[in-house]
Amino acid sequence: MLRRSVKRTRVTFGDRVFWILYAKYVSGWRTLLHTLHPDTVVRWHRERFRRYWASISRSRRLGRPAIDRELRNLIRTMQCANACWGAPRIHGELLKLGIEISQSTVSKYMIRGRKPPSQTWRAFLSNHAGEVAAIDFFTVPTVTFRVLYVLLVLEHDRRHIVHFNVTAHPTGAWIAQQLVEAFPFDTAPRYLIRDRDGKYGGRYRRRAHSLSIDDVVIAPRSPWQKGYASHCTSSARFDATLGKRRRFESFRPWALAGGSSPGFSYRYSFLSL
Repeated sequence: MLRRSVKRTRVTFGDRVFWILYAKYVSGWRTLLHTLHPDTVVRWHRERFRRYWASISRSRRLGRPAIDRELRNLIRTMQCANACWGAPRIHGELLKLGIEISQSTVSKYMIRGRKPPSQTWRAFLSNHAGEVAAIDFFTVPTVTFRVLYVLLVLEHDRRHIVHFNVTAHPTGAWIAQQLVEAFPFDTAPRYLIRDRDGKYGGRYRRRAHSLSIDDVVIAPRSPWQKGYASHCTSSARFDATLGKRRRFESFRPWALAGGSSPGFSYRYSFLSL
């Protein structure tokens, strides 16, 4: 059986006299009585104590103090008068005038444009996709245990393979010649993305420079920076190794000169030349 840890309070004779007089001389005393649980009273007390100390510890003004209105107007006037100036330049000019203010504060009070100042990254890629191409290699093992190196040149605009060739000994001179065959006359792109393979030697770089092509080298161990070319070669390598149906229907490899049907893999297309 449970026993009370605190004994019940005994009502004394004085308490009885007090309540008798209180009920006799106070009208409507029954409406003033409320039955409360002791835990409720304790909870109310703790909540009031918490609010009291929160009101004392809370500062009157949150955040950094606001700067003068004149200084805010000066920052916005300098921004409107000089459209090319950013927060660092305006901050430097204010320091020259003897106004001590941080660069973050200047950036905070500058006028924010509704639209970005320039085109977005996606719009930039879409507008310049016609000027970007990529070059990449992948290997194909043969029945006689030889390794063939397949060169692909892919345009990013339509994801179209403009040129491909196969060799057993890729050299810088051979790659330079393939570059001329891939972009005859004035069809060379502005940018050509490639990896850091040692096969691209000095002759390749000189040939790219003669065609007015900017040779863009990706970061080390970052094949994803080649974009569609890396996905195309990896998918072709997968098909050539396992002999399965290719996974990159969107690249339209059968659109090559002579073309092969979508059902053929890259391995059969290259080895049938």
